[in-house]
Amino acid sequence: MVVGTVGGILLLTGIALLVLPGPGLLLVLAGLVLLAKAVPSLQRHVAPVRARAMKAAADSVASPWRIAGSVLAGLGLLASGLVVGLGLIPQLPVSGWTTGVSLIVSSAILFVLLVWSHRAHRPALAAPANAAPVTTPVAEPASGAATPAAEPAPVVERSV
Repeated sequence: MVVGTVGGILLLTGIALLVLPGPGLLLVLAGLVLLAKAVPSLQRHVAPVRARAMKAAADSVASPWRIAGSVLAGLGLLASGLVVGLGLIPQLPVSGWTTGVSLIVSSAILFVLLVWSHRAHRPALAAPANAAPVTTPVAEPASGAATPAAEPAPVVERSV
């Protein structure tokens, strides 16, 4: 019951953040995963949303310009939260700490997810396209027959 409620709240918050500043797709994924635990028929929707969220996370750190843009957006959210919270512009219709804290929390979530995306996806993106593939010897399974010592182990090529 609690898992389903938290999942529903995260899902609705994520849907709202798809158009508002914040990490909407990742919250949709988190909410959907929790809701799928409570309602198993939703499990079939988790994989496509996860794939799209992970692609968005990888795209967000694909280049230094995107990282810089995300950092600037986070700093803008943080500054906006402080300005709104402190009431520095009294003409704003929804000034106050409720709005300011929500903007500050959004910026903190953005920075946390940006660091996570960078650690999770940037090493894979940093490998040069023309890098030589890494070769790893693969041992043959023991079949009872002795392999001649002069025969080298097979090599499997994979790119990193």
